[in-house]
Amino acid sequence: MVKRCSITNKKPMSGNNVSHAVNKTKRRFLPNLQNVSFFSEILGKKVRLKVSSKGIKTVEKKGGIDNYVITSKSSLLAPEIVKLKKLIESRKDNKD
Repeated sequence: MVKRCSITNKKPMSGNNVSHAVNKTKRRFLPNLQNVSFFSEILGKKVRLKVSSKGIKTVEKKGGIDNYVITSKSSLLAPEIVKLKKLIESRKDNKD
């Protein structure tokens, strides 16, 4: 299973555990991922994503998943969010 945030593209980092005797052992720093359902007003349904806690705050700051997806560049988004963006834009054009 991919441990990557759909919104911020955060992924695991590697580093060392350092003991008091300065022994170093490899470890992984995992992102704080949550399974979240965002409600899309344009689509009229919930969208389920695996998002980091910072990603949740970013979506809330932008005013919801619809506004976040529409205003962000496609090159910076994960592939599943790009598909969502195309779907939202097609539905938005049909409503106008």
